[in-house]
Order: sequence, then C-alpha cells, then structure tokens
Amino acid sequence: MQSYLAKEGSICETAFTYNQAIDKIISFNYDVIILDLMLPDGNGLDVLKTLKDELSEAGVLIASAKDSLEAKLEGLDLGADDYITKPYHLSELNARIKAIYRRKNFNNRKLLECNEIVIDTDACEVKVDAQHVELTKKEYELLVYFISNQNRVVTKQSIAEHLWGDQADFYDSFDFVYQHIKNLRKKIMKAGGGDYINTIYGMGYKFNT
Repeated sequence: MQSYLAKEGSICETAFTYNQAIDKIISFNYDVIILDLMLPDGNGLDVLKTLKDELSEAGVLIASAKDSLEAKLEGLDLGADDYITKPYHLSELNARIKAIYRRKNFNNRKLLECNEIVIDTDACEVKVDAQHVELTKKEYELLVYFISNQNRVVTKQSIAEHLWGDQADFYDSFDFVYQHIKNLRKKIMKAGGGDYINTIYGMGYKFNT
C-alpha cells in the first residue's frame, strides 16, 4: 500500500501498532488516515476515538477484513468517512482516498480555482489564465497546500511537515522551504498570475487573495 500510494504522489507514513499510531496522530497532522481495526496491541476504533478527542481534521478510511454491517456502522458512527473491505484493489483504495481528500478540502470539487489559478486535482495540473504551468511535485503540493489554507498564516514547520512528513524532524532548519516558495512564486507570476505569497516575518507565509 505504501509503495503504491507513494508512486501515485502521496507522502505516506506507517504505524504498525496501536501505540505507534497514537504517537503519530498526536505529533503530526494528516490529510487522510487509512485505519485497520485489527492491531496487534489494540483496537483501531480506539485510534479513531483518539482522533476525534484530539479534534483532528484528518479524513479516516477504515480498511478492514471485517465485512459485517455492524462493524461498518460502528466505524462510521464513530466518525470514519468511508469503509473498505479487504481484499481490495489498490486503485480503488487510491480513488477513495482522493474522494475523501476532495470532500474535506475542496467541497468535493476536482477543479480547485483561485482567481486566475486553476488546479486539476486528478491530473495534478496547474493553469494560470488558461496557460499550463509546469511545476515540480513539491511545488504542486505547496500550491495546493497554500490554496487550501488561503488567507491563513502557515509556518515553515507546518509546510515542511506537510511536504516531507516526519522526515522534516531530521532537518536542523526549514530554510529550504523558502527556495520552493521562491520558485513557485516566480512560475506563477511568469504565467501572468498575481503575487499572492506573502512573507509574515517571524511567523511564516500567507497565500493572500
């Protein structure tokens, strides 16, 4: 699953036990969590309860061998967004993850629009004034993150964690984020887009529309 989703462009982290899962969801923010119910040291539903107690905004997809209606209803009643039964095709898993992400962040729209900027979240393509803009994977993810959080201040650390996951913990500083922001700003403006990315000194950045 991790290998497949990584090839599809997702940043994936794994937790193999209940305790590992709790440590991660308390320490980091995630877009979507794929949750198994049968864990070696606990119940996946208890992880789901912790997510809700922590007021997490992450989407939750339960992936379980339990195919009973009771198990599905219990998971959905506790706040899961979807339920998929093993075995399943990885392409279906990926489609459901994308659907949850769209519902959570884009009101179920495949096209994300912000003034003259249009993002096709399925094709991972960006256009500015109908002109295609070639972005690197990180620049694309950064733009989606900014537009999803437009008019809000986001810190370098939150950007680094979103784009690099828990690998960001190994960096001494997050100054490298600036270079990606600089390149993204340059490409958008070269295509005729506005200069929306503002530096908020001592705090971070804001995509100011």
